[in-house]
Amino acid sequence: MTTTPRMPGRVWIGWIKAVLFALCLLPALRLALGWQDDALGANPIETITRASGEWTLNFLLITLAVTPLRRLSGLNWLLRLRRMLGLFAFAYGCAHLATYLWLDQFFDWPAIAHDILKRPFITVGFAALVLMTPLALTSNAWSIRHLGGRRWQALHRSVYGIAILGVVHYWWLVKADVREPMLYAFALAWLLGMRAWWREQERRRQQSMPPPVPPFKGRVIRIVPTDK
Repeated sequence: MTTTPRMPGRVWIGWIKAVLFALCLLPALRLALGWQDDALGANPIETITRASGEWTLNFLLITLAVTPLRRLSGLNWLLRLRRMLGLFAFAYGCAHLATYLWLDQFFDWPAIAHDILKRPFITVGFAALVLMTPLALTSNAWSIRHLGGRRWQALHRSVYGIAILGVVHYWWLVKADVREPMLYAFALAWLLGMRAWWREQERRRQQSMPPPVPPFKGRVIRIVPTDK
């Protein structure tokens, strides 16, 4: 006999979110302490830029992994953590961009515009962050009510394309040694492939169901007696 996993209470969900929040802050805290202690290597700006970008991609993939984990484990309460993980992906993406604009380019806007147009990996990364912005701004209950469930879901499905742009951004950045970007690409392909397979299974299930019998609205059924 199978049993449905119990949903943790509100207090437990609060504790889980608090612990997850602290864990998500650890990479930023580590970078901040490394900067303060001058322990980020010979090029600390490059270290911060690379680390913040990698953690943006990490959190994007972790956010996309919530749905498969929920479906495979039956732990529906995992969905309540997805919003926080997505917002952390956006926060690290903003930190990644701010490091580039401030510490790398010193807000030299003509040079930044030229760099974005000249180097394709910067163009792709900038586009990914721009597309993430409306997702972060609408990650609240008010937006769901205002946009409606279907429109809100359609908007937030753009996270799939954003993750693809993030992987492409990383791949074009490293150029030669693509082993790490390839791992991200495989992980993303698995996450998107699982979703495609489940949708195909649901489509086939719906097609195999018999069509519903229409109700007899406004029709009078006359029973004609027959000889026994």
